[in-house]
Amino acid sequence: MADENTNTGIPLPEGASDIIETDYEIGQDNIEAQFGPFGLDIHNPVFLISGLSVVAFVVYALLAPDQAASFFGWLRPTLTSTFDGFFLMAANVFVIFCLLLIVSPYGAVRLGGADATPDYGYAGWFAMLFAAGMGIGLMFFGVLEPAYYFGTPWGDEPLGAVRPFTEDGTLIAANVAEAKRMALAATSYHWALHPWAIYAIVALALALFSYNKGLPLSIRSAFYPILGERVWGWWGHLIDIVAVFATLFGLATSLGLGAQQANAGLEYVYGIPSSVTVQVILIIGITAIALVSVLRGLDGGVKVLSEINMGLAILLLLFVVFTAGAVGIMTDFGTTLVAYAKEVVPLSNPFGREDDGYREGWTAFYWAWWISWSPFVGMFIARVSRGRTVREFLVCVLIIPSVVCIFWMSVFGGTAINDMIANADVSAVKANVIDAYRPELSLFAMLEGLPLASITSTVGIVLVIVFFVTSSDSGSLVIDTITAGGKVDAPVPQRVFWCTFEGLVAIALLIGGGLGSLQAMVISTGLPFTIVLLLMCWAIFRGLQSEMKA
Repeated sequence: MADENTNTGIPLPEGASDIIETDYEIGQDNIEAQFGPFGLDIHNPVFLISGLSVVAFVVYALLAPDQAASFFGWLRPTLTSTFDGFFLMAANVFVIFCLLLIVSPYGAVRLGGADATPDYGYAGWFAMLFAAGMGIGLMFFGVLEPAYYFGTPWGDEPLGAVRPFTEDGTLIAANVAEAKRMALAATSYHWALHPWAIYAIVALALALFSYNKGLPLSIRSAFYPILGERVWGWWGHLIDIVAVFATLFGLATSLGLGAQQANAGLEYVYGIPSSVTVQVILIIGITAIALVSVLRGLDGGVKVLSEINMGLAILLLLFVVFTAGAVGIMTDFGTTLVAYAKEVVPLSNPFGREDDGYREGWTAFYWAWWISWSPFVGMFIARVSRGRTVREFLVCVLIIPSVVCIFWMSVFGGTAINDMIANADVSAVKANVIDAYRPELSLFAMLEGLPLASITSTVGIVLVIVFFVTSSDSGSLVIDTITAGGKVDAPVPQRVFWCTFEGLVAIALLIGGGLGSLQAMVISTGLPFTIVLLLMCWAIFRGLQSEMKA
Protein backbone atom coordinates (compact mmCIF):
# COMPACT_ATOMS: atom_id res chain seq x y z
CA MET A 1 0.00 0.00 0.00
CA ALA A 2 1.22 3.49 -0.75
CA ASP A 3 2.42 5.65 2.11
CA GLU A 4 2.93 9.37 2.52
CA ASN A 5 6.44 9.29 1.08
CA THR A 6 5.24 7.39 -1.96
CA ASN A 7 2.57 9.97 -2.62
CA THR A 8 4.66 13.11 -2.56
CA GLY A 9 2.28 16.06 -2.65
CA ILE A 10 -0.85 13.86 -2.90
CA PRO A 11 -2.85 13.18 0.30
CA LEU A 12 -3.88 9.62 1.05
CA PRO A 13 -7.58 8.72 0.76
CA GLU A 14 -9.69 9.52 3.80
CA GLY A 15 -12.04 6.70 4.76
CA ALA A 16 -12.93 3.69 2.65
CA SER A 17 -11.25 3.59 -0.76
CA ASP A 18 -9.81 0.91 -3.06
CA ILE A 19 -6.11 1.84 -3.09
CA ILE A 20 -4.14 0.14 -5.87
CA GLU A 21 -1.13 -1.72 -4.55
CA THR A 22 1.87 -1.17 -6.81
CA ASP A 23 5.61 -1.25 -6.37
CA TYR A 24 5.93 1.97 -8.35
CA GLU A 25 6.93 5.03 -6.35
CA ILE A 26 6.25 8.55 -7.55
CA GLY A 27 9.45 9.97 -8.95
CA GLN A 28 11.37 6.69 -9.08
CA ASP A 29 12.37 7.35 -12.72
CA ASN A 30 13.14 11.00 -12.08
CA ILE A 31 16.48 12.71 -12.58
CA GLU A 32 17.31 15.02 -9.67
CA ALA A 33 20.01 17.67 -9.90
CA GLN A 34 21.05 20.89 -8.23
CA PHE A 35 22.54 23.88 -10.08
CA GLY A 36 23.40 26.46 -7.46
CA PRO A 37 20.08 27.63 -5.95
CA PHE A 38 18.05 25.90 -8.69
CA GLY A 39 16.88 22.32 -8.36
CA LEU A 40 15.55 19.90 -10.97
CA ASP A 41 13.31 16.88 -10.48
CA ILE A 42 12.31 15.70 -13.97
CA HIS A 43 10.84 12.46 -15.24
CA ASN A 44 13.06 10.50 -17.57
CA PRO A 45 12.27 10.22 -20.47
CA VAL A 46 9.00 12.24 -20.55
CA PHE A 47 10.57 15.61 -19.76
CA LEU A 48 13.57 15.11 -22.02
CA ILE A 49 11.60 14.00 -25.09
CA SER A 50 8.87 16.61 -24.59
CA GLY A 51 11.26 19.45 -23.81
CA LEU A 52 13.68 18.76 -26.65
CA SER A 53 10.83 18.32 -29.15
CA VAL A 54 9.28 21.62 -28.15
CA VAL A 55 12.61 23.42 -28.41
CA ALA A 56 13.18 21.88 -31.87
CA PHE A 57 9.71 22.95 -33.00
CA VAL A 58 10.23 26.55 -31.89
CA VAL A 59 13.60 26.70 -33.67
CA TYR A 60 12.10 25.27 -36.89
CA ALA A 61 9.10 27.62 -36.95
CA LEU A 62 11.28 30.67 -36.28
CA LEU A 63 14.02 29.78 -38.78
CA ALA A 64 11.71 28.64 -41.61
CA PRO A 65 8.46 30.62 -41.14
CA ASP A 66 7.38 30.45 -44.81
CA GLN A 67 7.81 26.69 -44.98
CA ALA A 68 6.03 26.30 -41.63
CA ALA A 69 3.14 28.50 -42.79
CA SER A 70 2.76 26.45 -45.97
CA PHE A 71 2.73 23.18 -44.04
CA PHE A 72 0.24 24.38 -41.43
CA GLY A 73 -1.98 25.84 -44.14
CA TRP A 74 -2.23 22.38 -45.71
CA LEU A 75 -2.55 20.47 -42.43
CA ARG A 76 -5.62 22.13 -40.91
CA PRO A 77 -8.20 21.59 -43.72
CA THR A 78 -6.82 18.12 -44.44
CA LEU A 79 -7.37 16.94 -40.87
CA THR A 80 -10.77 18.56 -40.35
CA SER A 81 -12.21 17.24 -43.61
CA THR A 82 -10.89 13.73 -42.96
CA PHE A 83 -11.64 13.26 -39.27
CA ASP A 84 -14.68 15.49 -38.65
CA GLY A 85 -16.98 12.47 -38.23
CA PHE A 86 -14.61 10.85 -35.75
CA PHE A 87 -14.42 14.01 -33.62
CA LEU A 88 -18.21 14.39 -33.57
CA MET A 89 -18.88 10.77 -32.60
CA ALA A 90 -16.20 10.80 -29.88
CA ALA A 91 -17.59 13.99 -28.31
CA ASN A 92 -21.07 12.43 -28.24
CA VAL A 93 -19.66 9.42 -26.34
CA PHE A 94 -18.16 11.72 -23.69
CA VAL A 95 -21.47 13.55 -23.08
CA ILE A 96 -23.53 10.37 -22.84
CA PHE A 97 -21.00 8.75 -20.50
CA CYS A 98 -21.00 11.73 -18.11
CA LEU A 99 -24.79 11.98 -18.03
CA LEU A 100 -25.08 8.27 -17.28
CA LEU A 101 -22.63 8.58 -14.38
CA ILE A 102 -24.66 11.43 -12.87
CA VAL A 103 -27.81 9.31 -12.61
CA SER A 104 -26.03 6.04 -11.77
CA PRO A 105 -25.11 4.71 -8.29
CA TYR A 106 -21.47 5.50 -9.14
CA GLY A 107 -22.33 9.16 -8.64
CA ALA A 108 -22.16 8.62 -4.87
CA VAL A 109 -18.43 7.82 -4.92
CA ARG A 110 -16.44 10.58 -3.21
CA LEU A 111 -13.14 11.74 -4.74
CA GLY A 112 -10.49 11.38 -2.07
CA GLY A 113 -12.18 8.63 -0.08
CA ALA A 114 -15.52 8.24 1.70
CA ASP A 115 -14.61 10.75 4.44
CA ALA A 116 -12.82 13.39 2.31
CA THR A 117 -13.92 17.02 2.52
CA PRO A 118 -13.55 19.68 -0.25
CA ASP A 119 -10.34 21.69 -0.30
CA TYR A 120 -12.09 24.79 -1.68
CA GLY A 121 -15.46 26.43 -1.24
CA TYR A 122 -17.88 26.66 -4.16
CA ALA A 123 -16.98 30.24 -5.09
CA GLY A 124 -13.22 29.71 -5.35
CA TRP A 125 -13.62 26.26 -6.92
CA PHE A 126 -16.05 27.40 -9.58
CA ALA A 127 -13.98 30.49 -10.39
CA MET A 128 -10.84 28.41 -10.94
CA LEU A 129 -12.41 25.71 -13.10
CA PHE A 130 -14.32 28.25 -15.22
CA ALA A 131 -11.40 30.62 -15.75
CA ALA A 132 -9.11 27.76 -16.71
CA GLY A 133 -11.67 26.09 -18.96
CA MET A 134 -13.11 28.87 -21.08
CA GLY A 135 -11.61 32.28 -20.35
CA ILE A 136 -9.92 33.54 -23.50
CA GLY A 137 -12.27 31.56 -25.74
CA LEU A 138 -15.39 33.28 -24.41
CA MET A 139 -13.80 36.68 -24.89
CA PHE A 140 -12.73 35.92 -28.46
CA PHE A 141 -15.77 34.01 -29.73
CA GLY A 142 -18.61 35.39 -27.57
CA VAL A 143 -19.55 37.98 -30.18
CA LEU A 144 -17.78 36.57 -33.23
CA GLU A 145 -19.43 33.18 -33.48
CA PRO A 146 -23.15 34.06 -33.12
CA ALA A 147 -22.73 37.09 -35.38
CA TYR A 148 -20.87 35.01 -37.97
CA TYR A 149 -23.46 32.22 -38.08
CA PHE A 150 -26.27 34.77 -38.26
CA GLY A 151 -25.00 36.61 -41.31
CA THR A 152 -22.30 34.48 -42.94
CA PRO A 153 -22.06 35.04 -46.70
CA TRP A 154 -19.56 32.16 -47.08
CA GLY A 155 -21.87 29.16 -46.92
CA ASP A 156 -21.13 28.16 -43.32
CA GLU A 157 -24.77 28.21 -42.17
CA PRO A 158 -25.31 25.53 -39.45
CA LEU A 159 -27.61 22.79 -40.76
CA GLY A 160 -28.23 24.96 -43.81
CA ALA A 161 -30.07 27.66 -41.83
CA VAL A 162 -31.80 30.49 -43.68
CA ARG A 163 -29.83 33.65 -44.44
CA PRO A 164 -31.09 37.02 -43.17
CA PHE A 165 -29.27 39.18 -45.76
CA THR A 166 -29.42 39.34 -49.53
CA GLU A 167 -26.17 39.47 -51.49
CA ASP A 168 -26.24 43.27 -51.44
CA GLY A 169 -26.69 43.33 -47.65
CA THR A 170 -30.42 44.04 -47.51
CA LEU A 171 -32.16 42.55 -44.47
CA ILE A 172 -34.77 39.84 -45.17
CA ALA A 173 -37.21 40.43 -42.30
CA ALA A 174 -38.95 37.06 -42.66
CA ASN A 175 -35.69 35.17 -42.07
CA VAL A 176 -34.37 37.15 -39.11
CA ALA A 177 -35.96 35.23 -36.21
CA GLU A 178 -34.98 31.77 -37.51
CA ALA A 179 -31.46 32.85 -38.43
CA LYS A 180 -30.94 34.33 -34.96
CA ARG A 181 -32.35 31.25 -33.22
CA MET A 182 -30.09 28.88 -35.14
CA ALA A 183 -27.02 31.12 -34.75
CA LEU A 184 -27.34 31.11 -30.96
CA ALA A 185 -28.16 27.38 -30.81
CA ALA A 186 -25.19 26.48 -33.03
CA THR A 187 -22.88 28.61 -30.90
CA SER A 188 -24.17 27.08 -27.66
CA TYR A 189 -23.52 23.62 -29.09
CA HIS A 190 -19.80 24.43 -29.18
CA TRP A 191 -19.66 25.83 -25.65
CA ALA A 192 -22.06 23.79 -23.52
CA LEU A 193 -22.27 20.05 -22.76
CA HIS A 194 -19.72 18.68 -25.23
CA PRO A 195 -16.59 20.64 -24.25
CA TRP A 196 -17.29 20.39 -20.56
CA ALA A 197 -17.84 16.64 -20.88
CA ILE A 198 -14.42 16.38 -22.51
CA TYR A 199 -12.86 18.25 -19.58
CA ALA A 200 -14.83 16.21 -17.05
CA ILE A 201 -13.59 12.87 -18.42
CA VAL A 202 -9.93 13.79 -17.90
CA ALA A 203 -10.52 15.52 -14.57
CA LEU A 204 -12.55 12.62 -13.17
CA ALA A 205 -10.00 10.03 -14.31
CA LEU A 206 -7.10 11.93 -12.74
CA ALA A 207 -8.91 12.65 -9.48
CA LEU A 208 -10.21 9.09 -9.12
CA PHE A 209 -6.93 7.30 -9.75
CA SER A 210 -4.85 9.77 -7.77
CA TYR A 211 -7.00 10.65 -4.76
CA ASN A 212 -8.79 7.32 -4.41
CA LYS A 213 -6.31 4.81 -5.81
CA GLY A 214 -3.07 6.40 -4.56
CA LEU A 215 -1.44 6.68 -8.00
CA PRO A 216 0.58 9.66 -9.33
CA LEU A 217 -1.38 12.66 -10.59
CA SER A 218 -0.48 11.93 -14.20
CA ILE A 219 -2.45 10.99 -17.32
CA ARG A 220 -0.92 7.51 -17.43
CA SER A 221 -2.36 6.60 -14.02
CA ALA A 222 -5.87 6.43 -15.48
CA PHE A 223 -4.77 3.51 -17.65
CA TYR A 224 -3.78 1.21 -14.81
CA PRO A 225 -6.99 -0.89 -15.19
CA ILE A 226 -6.08 -1.44 -18.86
CA LEU A 227 -2.26 -1.72 -18.80
CA GLY A 228 -1.50 -2.76 -15.24
CA GLU A 229 2.14 -2.35 -14.24
CA ARG A 230 3.05 -1.68 -17.89
CA VAL A 231 1.64 1.80 -17.38
CA TRP A 232 4.95 2.76 -15.72
CA GLY A 233 6.92 1.80 -18.84
CA TRP A 234 6.98 3.06 -22.41
CA TRP A 235 3.21 2.84 -22.90
CA GLY A 236 2.82 5.29 -20.03
CA HIS A 237 5.68 7.47 -21.29
CA LEU A 238 3.96 7.73 -24.67
CA ILE A 239 0.60 8.66 -23.10
CA ASP A 240 2.17 11.43 -21.02
CA ILE A 241 4.23 12.78 -23.94
CA VAL A 242 1.10 13.01 -26.12
CA ALA A 243 -0.65 14.79 -23.24
CA VAL A 244 2.20 17.32 -22.97
CA PHE A 245 2.08 18.09 -26.70
CA ALA A 246 -1.72 18.38 -26.71
CA THR A 247 -1.66 20.69 -23.71
CA LEU A 248 1.16 22.86 -25.00
CA PHE A 249 -0.32 23.47 -28.44
CA GLY A 250 -3.84 23.89 -27.09
CA LEU A 251 -2.54 26.58 -24.76
CA ALA A 252 -0.46 28.17 -27.52
CA THR A 253 -3.59 28.51 -29.64
CA SER A 254 -5.41 30.27 -26.84
CA LEU A 255 -2.45 32.53 -26.11
CA GLY A 256 -2.16 33.40 -29.80
CA LEU A 257 -5.86 34.25 -29.99
CA GLY A 258 -5.58 36.29 -26.82
CA ALA A 259 -2.61 38.25 -28.17
CA GLN A 260 -4.43 38.97 -31.43
CA GLN A 261 -7.55 40.15 -29.60
CA ALA A 262 -5.65 42.26 -27.07
CA ASN A 263 -3.70 43.88 -29.91
CA ALA A 264 -6.90 44.53 -31.86
CA GLY A 265 -8.46 46.14 -28.79
CA LEU A 266 -5.43 48.35 -28.25
CA GLU A 267 -5.61 49.46 -31.88
CA TYR A 268 -9.37 50.02 -31.73
CA VAL A 269 -9.28 52.03 -28.52
CA TYR A 270 -5.81 53.55 -28.38
CA GLY A 271 -4.53 53.47 -31.96
CA ILE A 272 -1.66 51.05 -31.28
CA PRO A 273 -1.11 49.33 -34.65
CA SER A 274 -2.09 45.69 -35.02
CA SER A 275 0.88 43.59 -36.14
CA VAL A 276 2.70 40.37 -35.40
CA THR A 277 5.45 42.43 -33.77
CA VAL A 278 3.05 43.98 -31.27
CA GLN A 279 1.48 40.56 -30.61
CA VAL A 280 4.90 39.07 -29.92
CA ILE A 281 5.64 41.90 -27.48
CA LEU A 282 2.29 41.24 -25.79
CA ILE A 283 3.03 37.54 -25.45
CA ILE A 284 6.46 38.28 -23.96
CA GLY A 285 5.03 40.80 -21.49
CA ILE A 286 2.13 38.65 -20.41
CA THR A 287 4.33 35.56 -20.10
CA ALA A 288 6.55 37.60 -17.77
CA ILE A 289 3.49 38.41 -15.62
CA ALA A 290 2.56 34.72 -15.67
CA LEU A 291 6.02 33.87 -14.38
CA VAL A 292 5.37 36.06 -11.33
CA SER A 293 2.13 34.18 -10.77
CA VAL A 294 4.03 30.89 -11.14
CA LEU A 295 6.38 31.92 -8.35
CA ARG A 296 3.43 32.74 -6.07
CA GLY A 297 1.98 29.23 -6.34
CA LEU A 298 -1.56 27.87 -6.79
CA ASP A 299 -3.33 29.71 -3.97
CA GLY A 300 -1.38 32.95 -4.24
CA GLY A 301 -1.31 33.02 -8.06
CA VAL A 302 -3.92 31.11 -10.07
CA LYS A 303 -6.66 31.24 -7.41
CA VAL A 304 -6.35 35.01 -6.92
CA LEU A 305 -6.19 35.74 -10.64
CA SER A 306 -9.15 33.43 -11.33
CA GLU A 307 -11.29 35.29 -8.80
CA ILE A 308 -10.24 38.64 -10.32
CA ASN A 309 -11.20 37.27 -13.73
CA MET A 310 -14.60 36.17 -12.54
CA GLY A 311 -15.29 39.52 -10.91
CA LEU A 312 -14.37 41.53 -14.01
CA ALA A 313 -16.22 39.13 -16.33
CA ILE A 314 -19.40 39.37 -14.24
CA LEU A 315 -19.18 43.17 -14.19
CA LEU A 316 -18.80 43.32 -17.98
CA LEU A 317 -21.60 40.80 -18.44
CA LEU A 318 -23.99 42.76 -16.20
CA PHE A 319 -23.09 46.02 -17.94
CA VAL A 320 -24.03 44.58 -21.32
CA VAL A 321 -27.22 43.04 -19.92
CA PHE A 322 -28.53 46.31 -18.50
CA THR A 323 -27.37 48.68 -21.22
CA ALA A 324 -28.47 46.46 -24.11
CA GLY A 325 -31.88 45.72 -22.57
CA ALA A 326 -32.29 43.15 -19.81
CA VAL A 327 -35.77 42.03 -20.85
CA GLY A 328 -34.76 41.33 -24.44
CA ILE A 329 -31.59 39.53 -23.36
CA MET A 330 -33.42 37.29 -20.90
CA THR A 331 -35.89 36.48 -23.68
CA ASP A 332 -32.95 35.60 -25.94
CA PHE A 333 -31.51 33.40 -23.18
CA GLY A 334 -34.74 31.45 -22.82
CA THR A 335 -35.07 31.11 -26.58
CA THR A 336 -31.46 29.95 -26.85
CA LEU A 337 -31.88 27.28 -24.15
CA VAL A 338 -34.90 25.87 -25.96
CA ALA A 339 -33.19 26.09 -29.34
CA TYR A 340 -30.08 24.36 -28.00
CA ALA A 341 -32.13 21.53 -26.50
CA LYS A 342 -33.95 21.11 -29.84
CA GLU A 343 -30.90 21.32 -32.12
CA VAL A 344 -28.17 19.60 -30.07
CA VAL A 345 -28.97 16.17 -31.53
CA PRO A 346 -29.09 17.28 -35.21
CA LEU A 347 -25.91 19.33 -34.69
CA SER A 348 -24.22 16.29 -33.11
CA ASN A 349 -25.10 14.00 -36.00
CA PRO A 350 -22.01 13.33 -38.18
CA PHE A 351 -23.89 11.66 -41.04
CA GLY A 352 -25.75 12.91 -44.11
CA ARG A 353 -25.08 16.62 -43.62
CA GLU A 354 -24.18 19.24 -46.20
CA ASP A 355 -23.03 22.09 -43.92
CA ASP A 356 -19.34 21.26 -44.44
CA GLY A 357 -18.19 24.79 -43.59
CA TYR A 358 -19.79 24.65 -40.16
CA ARG A 359 -19.08 21.00 -39.38
CA GLU A 360 -15.47 20.88 -40.59
CA GLY A 361 -14.38 24.50 -40.22
CA TRP A 362 -15.90 25.06 -36.79
CA THR A 363 -17.10 21.93 -34.96
CA ALA A 364 -14.17 19.64 -35.82
CA PHE A 365 -11.73 22.41 -34.88
CA TYR A 366 -13.53 23.10 -31.61
CA TRP A 367 -13.64 19.46 -30.54
CA ALA A 368 -9.91 19.08 -31.33
CA TRP A 369 -9.21 22.29 -29.40
CA TRP A 370 -11.20 21.22 -26.35
CA ILE A 371 -9.57 17.78 -26.45
CA SER A 372 -6.09 19.30 -26.68
CA TRP A 373 -6.97 21.51 -23.71
CA SER A 374 -8.35 18.58 -21.71
CA PRO A 375 -5.09 17.40 -20.07
CA PHE A 376 -4.46 20.97 -18.91
CA VAL A 377 -8.00 21.81 -17.80
CA GLY A 378 -8.72 18.27 -16.59
CA MET A 379 -5.65 18.08 -14.38
CA PHE A 380 -6.22 21.57 -13.07
CA ILE A 381 -9.85 20.75 -12.21
CA ALA A 382 -8.71 17.51 -10.58
CA ARG A 383 -6.18 19.43 -8.47
CA VAL A 384 -8.92 21.61 -6.98
CA SER A 385 -11.81 19.09 -6.79
CA ARG A 386 -10.79 16.67 -4.07
CA GLY A 387 -13.63 15.97 -1.63
CA ARG A 388 -16.52 16.19 -4.12
CA THR A 389 -18.76 13.26 -4.97
CA VAL A 390 -18.71 12.11 -8.59
CA ARG A 391 -22.30 13.35 -9.02
CA GLU A 392 -21.58 16.76 -7.46
CA PHE A 393 -18.38 17.00 -9.49
CA LEU A 394 -20.07 16.21 -12.82
CA VAL A 395 -23.07 18.47 -12.21
CA CYS A 396 -20.81 21.39 -11.32
CA VAL A 397 -18.28 20.74 -14.09
CA LEU A 398 -20.80 19.79 -16.79
CA ILE A 399 -24.22 21.37 -16.24
CA ILE A 400 -23.59 24.69 -14.47
CA PRO A 401 -20.78 25.92 -16.77
CA SER A 402 -22.89 24.92 -19.79
CA VAL A 403 -25.75 27.14 -18.62
CA VAL A 404 -23.33 29.99 -17.87
CA CYS A 405 -21.74 29.70 -21.33
CA ILE A 406 -25.17 29.71 -23.02
CA PHE A 407 -26.09 32.81 -21.02
CA TRP A 408 -22.81 34.51 -22.00
CA MET A 409 -23.40 33.78 -25.69
CA SER A 410 -27.00 34.96 -25.43
CA VAL A 411 -25.87 38.25 -23.89
CA PHE A 412 -22.89 39.07 -26.11
CA GLY A 413 -24.00 37.25 -29.25
CA GLY A 414 -27.62 38.33 -28.93
CA THR A 415 -26.59 41.97 -28.45
CA ALA A 416 -24.34 41.78 -31.52
CA ILE A 417 -27.08 40.21 -33.67
CA ASN A 418 -29.63 42.78 -32.49
CA ASP A 419 -27.20 45.53 -33.51
CA MET A 420 -26.91 44.03 -37.01
CA ILE A 421 -30.69 43.80 -37.28
CA ALA A 422 -31.37 47.32 -36.05
CA ASN A 423 -28.45 49.03 -37.82
CA ALA A 424 -27.65 46.86 -40.83
CA ASP A 425 -26.12 49.72 -42.79
CA VAL A 426 -23.90 51.16 -40.05
CA SER A 427 -23.39 48.24 -37.66
CA ALA A 428 -19.73 47.95 -36.57
CA VAL A 429 -20.33 44.26 -35.84
CA LYS A 430 -21.56 43.61 -39.37
CA ALA A 431 -18.67 45.62 -40.81
CA ASN A 432 -16.02 43.66 -38.89
CA VAL A 433 -17.53 40.17 -38.90
CA ILE A 434 -19.56 39.88 -42.11
CA ASP A 435 -18.49 42.59 -44.57
CA ALA A 436 -14.76 42.26 -43.75
CA TYR A 437 -13.84 39.28 -41.62
CA ARG A 438 -11.75 40.66 -38.73
CA PRO A 439 -12.60 38.26 -35.91
CA GLU A 440 -10.32 39.80 -33.30
CA LEU A 441 -12.33 43.07 -33.48
CA SER A 442 -15.78 41.54 -32.97
CA LEU A 443 -16.03 42.15 -29.19
CA PHE A 444 -14.90 45.76 -29.44
CA ALA A 445 -17.24 46.39 -32.39
CA MET A 446 -20.19 45.22 -30.27
CA LEU A 447 -19.14 47.37 -27.30
CA GLU A 448 -18.91 50.40 -29.63
CA GLY A 449 -22.69 50.40 -29.89
CA LEU A 450 -23.13 50.67 -26.11
CA PRO A 451 -22.40 53.52 -23.65
CA LEU A 452 -18.88 54.01 -22.22
CA ALA A 453 -17.35 52.06 -25.11
CA SER A 454 -13.76 53.12 -24.40
CA ILE A 455 -14.03 52.07 -20.74
CA THR A 456 -15.69 48.72 -21.43
CA SER A 457 -13.26 47.99 -24.26
CA THR A 458 -10.39 48.62 -21.85
CA VAL A 459 -12.00 46.22 -19.37
CA GLY A 460 -12.25 43.70 -22.22
CA ILE A 461 -8.54 44.07 -22.96
CA VAL A 462 -7.68 43.61 -19.29
CA LEU A 463 -9.88 40.51 -19.11
CA VAL A 464 -8.17 38.97 -22.12
CA ILE A 465 -4.76 39.65 -20.60
CA VAL A 466 -5.65 38.28 -17.16
CA PHE A 467 -7.24 35.17 -18.70
CA PHE A 468 -4.04 34.87 -20.72
CA VAL A 469 -1.94 34.95 -17.53
CA THR A 470 -4.22 32.47 -15.74
CA SER A 471 -4.05 29.99 -18.61
CA SER A 472 -0.29 30.25 -18.92
CA ASP A 473 0.28 29.85 -15.18
CA SER A 474 -2.08 26.93 -14.63
CA GLY A 475 -0.94 25.32 -17.90
CA SER A 476 2.69 25.36 -16.82
CA LEU A 477 1.62 23.85 -13.48
CA VAL A 478 -0.09 20.95 -15.27
CA ILE A 479 2.67 20.27 -17.81
CA ASP A 480 5.26 20.37 -15.04
CA THR A 481 3.27 17.83 -13.01
CA ILE A 482 3.15 15.46 -15.99
CA THR A 483 6.84 15.86 -16.82
CA ALA A 484 7.84 15.49 -13.15
CA GLY A 485 6.37 11.99 -13.01
CA GLY A 486 3.21 13.04 -11.18
CA LYS A 487 4.87 15.14 -8.47
CA VAL A 488 2.78 18.19 -7.61
CA ASP A 489 5.56 19.92 -5.69
CA ALA A 490 8.39 19.78 -8.24
CA PRO A 491 10.99 22.60 -8.24
CA VAL A 492 9.72 25.97 -9.47
CA PRO A 493 12.39 26.38 -12.23
CA GLN A 494 10.68 23.58 -14.16
CA ARG A 495 7.39 25.49 -14.22
CA VAL A 496 9.33 28.57 -15.30
CA PHE A 497 10.72 26.55 -18.22
CA TRP A 498 7.28 25.41 -19.40
CA CYS A 499 5.69 28.82 -18.86
CA THR A 500 8.42 30.38 -20.98
CA PHE A 501 8.09 27.85 -23.77
CA GLU A 502 4.30 28.17 -23.89
CA GLY A 503 4.89 31.78 -24.86
CA LEU A 504 7.64 30.85 -27.33
CA VAL A 505 5.45 28.25 -29.05
CA ALA A 506 2.65 30.81 -29.42
CA ILE A 507 5.15 33.29 -30.91
CA ALA A 508 6.55 30.64 -33.28
CA LEU A 509 3.06 29.71 -34.51
CA LEU A 510 2.03 33.34 -34.99
CA ILE A 511 5.15 34.03 -37.04
CA GLY A 512 4.80 30.76 -38.93
CA GLY A 513 1.29 31.23 -40.30
CA GLY A 514 -0.84 33.09 -37.77
CA LEU A 515 -4.30 31.80 -36.80
CA GLY A 516 -4.23 28.97 -39.35
CA SER A 517 -1.04 27.49 -37.90
CA LEU A 518 -2.40 27.73 -34.37
CA GLN A 519 -5.50 25.81 -35.39
CA ALA A 520 -3.52 23.23 -37.38
CA MET A 521 -1.35 22.25 -34.43
CA VAL A 522 -4.36 22.00 -32.12
CA ILE A 523 -6.07 19.55 -34.46
CA SER A 524 -2.95 17.47 -35.06
CA THR A 525 -2.35 17.01 -31.32
CA GLY A 526 -6.03 16.68 -30.42
CA LEU A 527 -6.54 13.78 -32.85
CA PRO A 528 -4.37 11.16 -31.09
CA PHE A 529 -5.50 12.35 -27.67
CA THR A 530 -9.12 11.66 -28.64
CA ILE A 531 -8.27 7.96 -28.61
CA VAL A 532 -6.72 8.40 -25.16
CA LEU A 533 -9.96 9.96 -23.88
CA LEU A 534 -12.14 7.17 -25.29
CA LEU A 535 -10.04 4.58 -23.47
CA MET A 536 -10.26 6.71 -20.31
CA CYS A 537 -14.03 6.22 -20.22
CA TRP A 538 -13.59 2.47 -19.82
CA ALA A 539 -10.86 2.98 -17.21
CA ILE A 540 -13.12 5.33 -15.18
CA PHE A 541 -15.92 2.75 -15.26
CA ARG A 542 -13.58 0.04 -13.99
CA GLY A 543 -12.20 2.35 -11.29
CA LEU A 544 -15.66 3.34 -10.03
CA GLN A 545 -16.73 -0.30 -9.94
CA SER A 546 -13.91 -1.12 -7.54
CA GLU A 547 -14.69 1.95 -5.39
CA MET A 548 -18.28 0.78 -4.89
CA LYS A 549 -16.91 -2.48 -3.46
CA ALA A 550 -14.41 -0.81 -1.12
